[in-house]
Amino acid sequence: MFTAEEVCELLDELGDVLRSELESELIHTAHTNVLLLRQLLAQAQRWHLTLQADVSTLENRELLEQIADFEASELSNTNMKTNVEPGRQKLAPLNEGEPSDLLNQEITRLKEENDKLKTRLSTVEAQATQALEERLSLEKSFQEVRNLEESKQHGPSSGDHELEEELAKMHLGLQKERDKVADCRRVLEEGLAKSRQEVLAIQAQLQLAEQELDRKFQQTAAFRNLKAILEKKNELIRDLRQRLAQYETQA
Repeated sequence: MFTAEEVCELLDELGDVLRSELESELIHTAHTNVLLLRQLLAQAQRWHLTLQADVSTLENRELLEQIADFEASELSNTNMKTNVEPGRQKLAPLNEGEPSDLLNQEITRLKEENDKLKTRLSTVEAQATQALEERLSLEKSFQEVRNLEESKQHGPSSGDHELEEELAKMHLGLQKERDKVADCRRVLEEGLAKSRQEVLAIQAQLQLAEQELDRKFQQTAAFRNLKAILEKKNELIRDLRQRLAQYETQA
């Protein structure tokens, strides 16, 4: 049997222990919230997001009462479903948000642009091949004309001036076509080199975007784990508050 004085001492000691535990848990929760806020701000800075904080809402009694009601309802639901449906509540997936959508859109855009550049590169290569074939054909025709001229010079002189003029015109036309093919080939080679550089640049951007998306998914998993830890800490604090309120009522 305990006397009333001993019971009061036990309750006072228990209250001191609960206050100390509650204070340490509150401090730990505050530090954890700071780390969480720091991580969120770092992600916002990485994505160049503009954040706005309304400090006046921290003193809004209506919102504070709503949060208190929410905690009370969550605590009652937790007490009712602890033994019936443990672990039913799950956190919402954090990998579905605007940053992920932006990354997916950017990756899609880069892939489409990469496909367009590949098509353009194939077209330029086909044009270059066609120009090369035309050049070979013109060189063959030019060689035939030269052979005709050589055979005429070694043959008997017939004084056919019309044939000479025709051969001269063909020679001039072939030279112009040859120059034109050379210019076309130079332009195609420059375009081909530029297209290859653009393809390499797009592929590098695509690789960076995919790496950034993978890194964001990893960070999202860490964020989800941290939020789960915070939820457990909040449940523990609510339980300690309830127990402290019960002891104070009994005292």
